[in-house]
Amino acid sequence: MTDLIIIGAGPAGLASAIYALRAGLSVKVFEELSPGGQAAVTPEIENYPGIKSVSGADFALSLFEQAMSLGAQIEFETVLSITCDGNTKIVKTDALEHKAKAVIIANGAKRRKLNIKGEEEFSGRGVSYCAVCDGSFYKGGVVLVIGGGNTALEDALYLANICKKVYLVHRRDEFRATKNLIDKVKQNEKIEILFSFVLEKITGSDKVEQVSLVNTKSGETMKKEVNGVFVAIGLEPDNSRFENIVELENGYIKAGEDCKTSKAGIFAAGDTRTKAVRQVVTAASDGAVAATCAVEYINNIF
Repeated sequence: MTDLIIIGAGPAGLASAIYALRAGLSVKVFEELSPGGQAAVTPEIENYPGIKSVSGADFALSLFEQAMSLGAQIEFETVLSITCDGNTKIVKTDALEHKAKAVIIANGAKRRKLNIKGEEEFSGRGVSYCAVCDGSFYKGGVVLVIGGGNTALEDALYLANICKKVYLVHRRDEFRATKNLIDKVKQNEKIEILFSFVLEKITGSDKVEQVSLVNTKSGETMKKEVNGVFVAIGLEPDNSRFENIVELENGYIKAGEDCKTSKAGIFAAGDTRTKAVRQVVTAASDGAVAATCAVEYINNIF
């Protein structure tokens, strides 16, 4: 039986692994995609204390290598559920069942969808949720980014280096991003900002060709010819598989700053839990806290 199973290999999960391994626990980390989580597909991280600037991919790789160097066992399996047999936690994946003394859920959150006409139809054929992953497919083209937070502005800036034109659409009349990002976007000649517009429909033949926009104030409609649409309207949790074992709140795992859930021996760290700030630095902090609490729990119970 493994001491600790960690679900998710993003900053929260890998920080948990690092702290738990340094405390002498045996650790398995389950990741269904690739290590790094949202951080790995962030063009540039400029707000992590002690690091002036680093690409998200490099930051994620560094975390991954550090965890591996300490002896982390990383399995690329999809976790389906968690159950308990007394104090033993049973984590079922799409491959096997694994037993552990404690579990840290650090599966992050996924990009929210627009749920508009054409979004599903053209997903992977012009509709994307990751500028870093898919931006190169639109070199020299015209794209549209929708959203008003840090991710949307970062995506727009990243795409402006690749594409000849970037439309940045936001339903409000001002951005919610940090000032330095707003300043960079406004100074970039390739980016055209469309405030107070929402995306109504995406159309095309085999791939995206046109979008329809509606002004939230005047009701004015507008069409734009584009090659791609990048959706960056925030995150949403993916925790329905855990609702039988821990308490959820608006889809997020209910856990405080101690990362303790409603079930003893199961902890939640990073974007997946109820919290006010979801950033790389707070995810890493959660990982340290969750691992420390897991060590204490294991020492007391087993």
